Amino acid sequence: MKNTAIQPTSTEKVMRENDFIVSKTDLKGRITYGNRIFIEFSGYSEKELLGAQHNIVRHPDMPRAVFKLLWDTIQGGQECFAYVKNMAKDGSFYWVFANVTPSYDEAGNAIGYLSVRRKPKPEAVRAVGELYRQMLDAERQAGPQNAIAASSKILTRLLEEKQVSYEQFVLSL
Repeated sequence: MKNTAIQPTSTEKVMRENDFIVSKTDLKGRITYGNRIFIEFSGYSEKELLGAQHNIVRHPDMPRAVFKLLWDTIQGGQECFAYVKNMAKDGSFYWVFANVTPSYDEAGNAIGYLSVRRKPKPEAVRAVGELYRQMLDAERQAGPQNAIAASSKILTRLLEEKQVSYEQFVLSL
């Protein structure tokens, strides 16, 4: 379970060019594997991470609608790309460009998810950072019950204006 006592700070950790953060979860989002770069950037020990919900690193600056889209996509058997702002155990943050894919057993049954994150382009972080601020404002104004619908509407409007899919938008940044 996420530690809500952690206070976000303005300290940013920047991934190195050749870093890849890798983690695996079960179908419920519980971490079953995290590589050493994940442990380093999250600030949690391997023992703290294993069995914890992946949202242990969720930053409060992330709109809920982004995670709904991600979960809907991967639970539908598709891969998802997303820019994500994560929060470390000490409250610092780090941006990633994530690729999340379902994992399957030999019989073709989904057994979990694999996420590989790399250093995002600074211009992409600026673009999604502004979009996420707008989405969060909409979530706060709408209240908890309507938050996801309100921020999804902002994202949908942007994609319609650009005449692109979410994947096309993310990959174009």
